[in-house]
Amino acid sequence: MTPNHLARIEEIQEWLRGHLFDQVPMAISIIDRDYNIVDANPQFEKSYGRWRGRPCYEVYKDRREPCIECAALRTFEDGRVRIREEKGRVESGNPMDYLVHMVPVRGPLGKIRFIVEMSTDITEVKKLEAEKREAERLAAVGETVAGIAHGIKNVLMGLEGGMYAVNTGIEMADDARIARGWITLEENVQRISEFVKEFLDFAKGRKTKVALVDPNVPAQEVSDLFRERAAQAGVRLDVDLEEGLAEAALDQDAIHSCLSNLVSNAIDACMVAEQTRDFVVTLSSREENGVLIYEVSDNGLGMDYEISKKVFSKFFTTKGSDRGTGLGLLTSKRMIHQHGGQISFTSTEGEGSTFRIDLPRGALPKPEAEDEMEEVEVRSHRTEEVTP
Repeated sequence: MTPNHLARIEEIQEWLRGHLFDQVPMAISIIDRDYNIVDANPQFEKSYGRWRGRPCYEVYKDRREPCIECAALRTFEDGRVRIREEKGRVESGNPMDYLVHMVPVRGPLGKIRFIVEMSTDITEVKKLEAEKREAERLAAVGETVAGIAHGIKNVLMGLEGGMYAVNTGIEMADDARIARGWITLEENVQRISEFVKEFLDFAKGRKTKVALVDPNVPAQEVSDLFRERAAQAGVRLDVDLEEGLAEAALDQDAIHSCLSNLVSNAIDACMVAEQTRDFVVTLSSREENGVLIYEVSDNGLGMDYEISKKVFSKFFTTKGSDRGTGLGLLTSKRMIHQHGGQISFTSTEGEGSTFRIDLPRGALPKPEAEDEMEEVEVRSHRTEEVTP
């Protein structure tokens, strides 16, 4: 390399050191181990004001003492480059969100003497993010209110129909008409109860109450619950429960609710199927490689691709607005996730569907008694640590 080339490189390096620091469109400061700002570029002073002779926590955040969770201190200790979002104040006193990069500067012996902090104002970005979240929240509220209103409207129509039948039956002294109207009223009152329960479960969630239970117990209870309804609908309800399954940490009521939703949906899918055949709904349980598996299959209506994409969307139902709330499967999915599991399905239009629940034993929540015992042990251990 010729002397001219070397001179040119030195000239470029000198220009970078002397000018780039001052011209970059971000605030740059250099901090020593006592948190004092020893140098800063014009953009920093423009953003944060006077800095000479002042510590970083006073300039950035208008504090009188170092930050409790000081990222600069951690960088001095471990020498790692850090990128963080922080909140501070500009010279005018207005709050500011900024993204800061912290880079350690080592001396000849390898000791970290300074930290270079490069910060970018992201206040406007944060405002846009907040506005987007608010818009999404309002959209979700609107969708929820619309779904509730639609469900209530359909129930009210059913109640009005039942009241009309009862009133006209009384006027006509027609006991059969009165009985039909009364049945309609009872059905719609039950629908109100189910709608409110499902919506509250969806809106508030439910705390899991876990205990060691036989995995087949909730499945057998659901089978007994729906056997008569299935028979009335002309659907055969088969049960195939693997014997000898070890007890598992489950919320029995939650699993019962999930399986009830799946079996109810399967029976409804058979009832609305256009083709005539021997309709069968099968509820099964088994264990494979430490994973508890429940399956509910039917040979009913099935779903096409477009419907399959919406199955777990809120307020979406294939039963018709007069029968379904569109919250059952979404609530079931949440309950299964609380157990560390997954719910999936396969479906073929015109042939039926299979819904599957996978519950890895290793991911199941701990029974409440074990959690309480662990808390007692932790408190006892802490007491021993501080006892002189």
